Amino acid sequence: MPYNLCIVIVNYKTPQLLLDCLESLLPELEDNWVIAVVDNASNDNSVTIVENWILKHNQPDNIKLIRSPVNSGFSGGNNIGIKTVQADHYLLLNSDALVRKGAIQTMLNAISREKKVGLIAPRLEWLDGTPQESCFNYHTPISELIGSAKTGLITKIFKKFVVAQPVSEISRPYCWVSFACVMVKAEVFNAIGFLDEGYFMYFEDVEFCRRAKKAGWEIWQEPASHIVHLRGGSSPVKAQAKLRKRLPRYYYESRTRFFFQAYGRVGLLCANLLWELGWSIASFRSLLSPSYMPDTSEKQWRDILINFLNPLKPYIHPDNYGK
Repeated sequence: MPYNLCIVIVNYKTPQLLLDCLESLLPELEDNWVIAVVDNASNDNSVTIVENWILKHNQPDNIKLIRSPVNSGFSGGNNIGIKTVQADHYLLLNSDALVRKGAIQTMLNAISREKKVGLIAPRLEWLDGTPQESCFNYHTPISELIGSAKTGLITKIFKKFVVAQPVSEISRPYCWVSFACVMVKAEVFNAIGFLDEGYFMYFEDVEFCRRAKKAGWEIWQEPASHIVHLRGGSSPVKAQAKLRKRLPRYYYESRTRFFFQAYGRVGLLCANLLWELGWSIASFRSLLSPSYMPDTSEKQWRDILINFLNPLKPYIHPDNYGK
């Protein structure tokens, strides 16, 4: 008999965040729910720490610890958990998340009400309750212009192409939602397959949602469900972007892969050209106003060209060479 719900958490060198996440989950567990922790070849003391935590809390049946021999990224790690445990529903949950009381049951109730809803996400928020942007329109070539130009006039003209959507207080559908926390029916995986492991990290959520929508599934957010997202996990992307530091190569490889899969070679070229145009506009603006700084990362103008000639080349984590 399958579980009603399997909660999949991928860990990569975040043992304390993982324990905090598990502590928040424990009071919420219902009969016929299970947690699958996938350690993505952390090669630190994460596995031992989790094993000791499971023994301390006497939870050998409710929590499965799965060791991956390689770091297969967000998609690969989650796929391991999904394939290992048979369930009717899967909750993909970041290790840097904390579960508010009743949040998971609220999502489960909501996704069970509507047959066409295949994915449902909660309201993501900071520890103080401030909501985070977590529901989106698709990335398009025009949204690349908006993002790099960061100019009010351009944003206003192309408003319908803005990716991040305003926080809503009502349950409603979106093009895609953040996979920091998302519930997915097993039927969706059975129909369209698993997460694309060609994405090491980033853009796998929008790609999967796009595939699901093309297959007829709806993607909703349930704002009555609250999950804290600390954004302190395995990836430095958001922190580095905020400081305008150079982003990891895997971010750009995932970006290239998505635009090629979604819009083809011409669409990828247009996305890159429009990004460069927006960056040029922002750079010119900074010359006129020294206090203005373009909202782009170091060497981003060059890095967006990564894998242009081979857009489907999968990323290999440095730890995995020779394995």
